[in-house]
Amino acid sequence: MYAQMVETGATTVKSVTDMDEAEKNFQARIDREIKIEPRDWMPDAYRKTLIRQISQHAHSEIVGQLPEGNWVTRAPSLQRKAILLAKIQDEAGHGLYLYAAAETLGVSRDELTEALLDGKAKYSSIFNYPTLSWADMGAIGWLVDGAAIINQIPLCRCSYGPYARAMVRVCKEESFHQRQGFDIMMALCRGSAAQKSLAQDALNRWWWPSLMMFGPPDGESVNSAQSAAWRIKLFSNDELRQRMVDQTVPQAEYLGLTIPDPDLHFDDSSGHYVYGKIDWEEFYQVLKGNGPCNRERLAARRTAHHDGAWFRDALAAHAAKHAAQPSDQRNAAS
Repeated sequence: MYAQMVETGATTVKSVTDMDEAEKNFQARIDREIKIEPRDWMPDAYRKTLIRQISQHAHSEIVGQLPEGNWVTRAPSLQRKAILLAKIQDEAGHGLYLYAAAETLGVSRDELTEALLDGKAKYSSIFNYPTLSWADMGAIGWLVDGAAIINQIPLCRCSYGPYARAMVRVCKEESFHQRQGFDIMMALCRGSAAQKSLAQDALNRWWWPSLMMFGPPDGESVNSAQSAAWRIKLFSNDELRQRMVDQTVPQAEYLGLTIPDPDLHFDDSSGHYVYGKIDWEEFYQVLKGNGPCNRERLAARRTAHHDGAWFRDALAAHAAKHAAQPSDQRNAAS
């Protein structure tokens, strides 16, 4: 998923005996898998956790356009350019859906945007890596969007209604993104030796960051238990990461590519692939703002926000003018 290390405000799950009556009723609804809607009562910690998670997810969709936008003018064909543009447009739409879902929790989009631009809000670590070749467009679609699908499909069944419903469309479109990425990798692998080398280089650089997308190991994920109790999170980080490895290794073999992990092997007793040690220090450094492109990504978002101010002002002025008109004139204009 595009949300990592979301704070819940609690390192342990509150027991039923420690809950007040409203909290008990709320948890009972969660346990019966009844969706929580915006006007329903909810604990402040649940609301704040959702705001953090949904806004981080939304920020990631918006910032995630930047690595791919770098290759629109350099796509190898008109068809590839059109597909990439459509994908980037989808990501912008995902951000809008998610910002709208966050707004149902009582926070404004302006507040969320300001937190991102001020560097106070997080977005997924994966988007702080550079895209060095066209093959990276394939690796992002195949690996990054593939990881996103694995994490986001369960969110269609999460406890908060607006978030769950938004994720249904997001997941359908992410499925297209994953397929187009794999198609790019397959075309490169069926091409010249130089093209296949580009595909292997992209896999080498994106493999480990893609596995980091699921967040730290379960033993270090202090917020997961409460998110699971609230059904905001349905599977643990390590469970989802294992699904990613099990799903992707056979795909890499089909492409004729080598996963950059000398310790990778299939374990017959468990029926799963065993993978090597992840460099979590790299992950934490990127989250702290020390990744290859952290400063570049935020600078690009700040510039875009500044340059787009005139358009936002024009929209607000038009809306105010429209609202000031008598209702019969508004209806005739529409």
